[in-house]
Amino acid sequence: MNSLNAVSPIDGRYRSKAEPLAAYFSEGALIRYRVRVEIEYFIALGSVPALPLYDLFRQREGLAAQLRDIYLHFTDDDALEIKEIEKTTNHDVKAVEYFIKRRFDALHLEAYKEFVHFGLTSQDVNNTAVPLTLKECHEQVLFPRYQAILGILEQRAEEWKDIPMLAHTHGQPASPTSLGKEIMVFAYRMRRQMNYFAQIPFAAKFGGATGNFNAHRVAYPEVDWRAFGNDFVANHLGLERLQYTTQIENYDHMAAYFDNCKRINVILIDLCRDIWSYVSMEYFKQKIKAGEVGSSAMPHKVNPIDFENAEGNLGLANAIFEHLSHKLPVSRLQRDLTDSTVSRNVGVPIAHTLISLASLEKGMGKLLLNEQALYNDLENNWAVVAEAIQTILRSVGYPNPYEALKQLTRTNQKVTADTIADFVDTLEVDPAVKARLRSITPHNYLGYKVGE
Repeated sequence: MNSLNAVSPIDGRYRSKAEPLAAYFSEGALIRYRVRVEIEYFIALGSVPALPLYDLFRQREGLAAQLRDIYLHFTDDDALEIKEIEKTTNHDVKAVEYFIKRRFDALHLEAYKEFVHFGLTSQDVNNTAVPLTLKECHEQVLFPRYQAILGILEQRAEEWKDIPMLAHTHGQPASPTSLGKEIMVFAYRMRRQMNYFAQIPFAAKFGGATGNFNAHRVAYPEVDWRAFGNDFVANHLGLERLQYTTQIENYDHMAAYFDNCKRINVILIDLCRDIWSYVSMEYFKQKIKAGEVGSSAMPHKVNPIDFENAEGNLGLANAIFEHLSHKLPVSRLQRDLTDSTVSRNVGVPIAHTLISLASLEKGMGKLLLNEQALYNDLENNWAVVAEAIQTILRSVGYPNPYEALKQLTRTNQKVTADTIADFVDTLEVDPAVKARLRSITPHNYLGYKVGE
């Protein structure tokens, strides 16, 4: 397969942007993580005095390291071997078990092979492997990429904090603001949502066929299997074990994670649309790269395609995040298989998110501030200082100031600096108040700026 015949653009056109996710969400990665869970489980069983593995690990120094080498040095050929076994078993997790048993033969562990996958159902492996892929992808790929975008936004907010800008509410001129503050709005929102990630545990189901450690307890009733499971999931895998489950994970925490990603992506969609609008208003120009074409027909165009690409992929990501968070926590009775096929797509919305973040980073890097356009827009909209004037008049007890400004600004005549100056001259107020009113312009009526 190459990029020209890939069905999904994730593995085709955008493969270079989604490439880091192959280590977590590809078929080979899922197989490797399953092998890892099975090996770590076998090693953990070696800490239980009631089991024969306890003496084995004390007699064979370095055995745990030898076993971990099976997944630490896992190759594509190993994955293909498991896929070949699966052709016979028609069961992906069972194929992993048989693969490990083959490796045990080479390590002269024939007498202990039946403790591979001991007492487990396939979901004890899947529902630890998948959350583990999600956790490590979050820590090593997705969260750092979100942080990179956040850092760019905070940097731009600081850089542009003193740039006056006409605000637009309902698409119409409104009280001026600063460009930096408007960018900071998105950074502020994004940071607050990113903080919620720390409150969402990466949870796993590990408790046997229907979640009660039935097989474990009947074989070794003297062992506290719940304590063992808690320790194994926490200390060998770095996850949190769900205490009460059916045959499958409850998926509530995973759903919360997807919803959190979705909220961050919604903020970034909002950002993309605003930047797109600022480009259309010529508040921003864009850096031109030699050889690039903006339009196949109109040579003058430099389109805001990076923000459009980001918006489109964020929308795709959120549509899939939405389905995952609604579907996965719902299962018929103690289990059906709908979660199995759906959970294989966990990496898809993350891939679309990564594609969008790459486009967004590229787009933000191409923006060139057009201060003249920003200045002109403010200068052409002196009516926006009416709010300031009527508020000061209210503060000094001037009668009906709102109504007076309404009459001035809602005529069909353009409100200019001269219009405002003439109006102020007509006011019967203290000269000091008039001086304050005359000092107000669309360029300095900004309220607080970033950092003030």
